[in-house]
This record gives sequence, structure tokens and C-alpha cells, in this order.
Amino acid sequence: MIRRLPSIGPLTVVVLLGTPPAHSHPGVGIVEDRGGNVFYTDLKQVWKISPDGRKSVAVPSVHTHELCLDADDSLYGEHLWYEGDATKKWGHRVWRLSKEGLLSDVIPAREGFLNDYSFVRDRAGNMYWADVNASKVIKRRSPHGRITTHASGDFRDARWMTATSDGTLFLIDAGDLRRITPDVNVTTVAARLSAHDPPPAGVSDRHYQMGLWTDDEANVYVAVARERLVLKVAADGRRSIAAKSPDGWSPSGGMFAKDGALWLLEYDTSNAVRARRIEPGRRR
Repeated sequence: MIRRLPSIGPLTVVVLLGTPPAHSHPGVGIVEDRGGNVFYTDLKQVWKISPDGRKSVAVPSVHTHELCLDADDSLYGEHLWYEGDATKKWGHRVWRLSKEGLLSDVIPAREGFLNDYSFVRDRAGNMYWADVNASKVIKRRSPHGRITTHASGDFRDARWMTATSDGTLFLIDAGDLRRITPDVNVTTVAARLSAHDPPPAGVSDRHYQMGLWTDDEANVYVAVARERLVLKVAADGRRSIAAKSPDGWSPSGGMFAKDGALWLLEYDTSNAVRARRIEPGRRR
């Protein structure tokens, strides 16, 4: 099925959105295309903010935690659902939105969780993900669809990850920031990632840290949701606070725009979601 999606009216307030489903952690997906359009998820739909500040629903009625763009500016995401306690079955599909606004399915609806496709990609189009069936394995899918084991190691709970253009991976593993180089050398960049010294006991909990992204100087940024801030981690493991969320809000994801602005995906105590832009040079 392919269809063209309409736009809705101009943005008049800071992008404050709806409520994700109960018992669900926030999404981390926020990306910018070459035209300066920003896309992000609130777990109910994917929103688009144009360079002039206009807001529209880019993809309605999808529950996706991650987003990515390809070299042609096509946007990709997932729709994940739970059928209910009667069957206790999960299902998913993968969709693609072309830059012309045509929506189609890359993977049609099927049962279970996604474990052969990913939204973490390098410049060559390779996809990477933590295998849900083998906790110590990172999988790789080539642009031609061949799936192989990319890396294995002493991973405890590999979760969110990001890939640089050359295929270097950074991922959160039970509170630690791990790095996998293109030659598959696995190291720990920073252990027990927190702004506190010493880190709290719960620093290894799932979703204590969430989305991560990089800049052009090999620094990694991690949304430390539980502490309501973003940590910047240098290549040697040194950490500093790059941004803080206002009272009542926590970051779940982020990215740097082409103009140098920092965009944060944030959620509040009621699970409302917003995208917040921080001007270049103003990191707090």
C-alpha cells in the first residue's frame, strides 16, 4: 500500500505532543533530513517540524521507538503492537516514508519482535542491532540483506546504540557506554554512566540511560533520563554535562542539526513528549 499524507497547520507553540501508551518507555527517535526538516516520535505518530517551524503529522498511528533516514532522505520506522492478554502476542511492521510523502511497508505485518532489521545504520547502509535471542551478540545486516554476527562479547544488557558513518558503534550496556570499532574491537568507554560521583545503585537499570548520538569531534552524547540531563563523553571517557532538562522533563534522545543546534526529545511525568531546540553555543 502506498499513499500520500496531508499536512496540518502551522506550529504556534513549542512542540508538545500526546501521551504514549501505558507501560511503555519513551521513544528515542529524532532525526533531521538534508532539507532541515526534523522528524520525531511520540509513540503514537511521527511528527515533522519544517525549517520555518510548521508542524505536521508525517506518519500517523505508528508506535515506533527509533527512526532513521537513508541517503535519499527516506524516513524509516516501525509499528509495534500488543494484541492483548487473550493471545499475549506481539506484532510489528516496518514502514518507509519517501521524501515525496509516499508511505509504504518495507516489512509487512508479522508476528513477534523485529530482530532482522534495524534503524541504526552507517554511511554504507549496514544495519546493526543487539540480538534479542542471544544477549551477547551484535548482528549486522548488509545493504544486500545478508545477516551476520558482527560482534560478540561480555555484553550484559545491550540496549540503545548509534553508528558513526564509518561503522563505529556506541551502545548502552547495563549502564556502561561500550564502543565497537569497525575492526570489531569491543571496549568500555565509560562505566556506570552518571553525573554523580559515586554513581547511584540503580545506574545499571534499564532506561536509566536512553538514546545516544555523536558529534563531528568523536564525542558521544547520552540522554541520562533518570538524572534529567545529557552527558557528553569524550573518546578517552571523560564526561561532562552537555544539557539539562527543565523541572518535570527528562531527555530520551537527541541529535545535532546541520546548523549546530542541539535538539532534545523529552518526556514529562505524564508521558507527554516534546522536541526542544537549544541554540548553538547554549548547551545548558
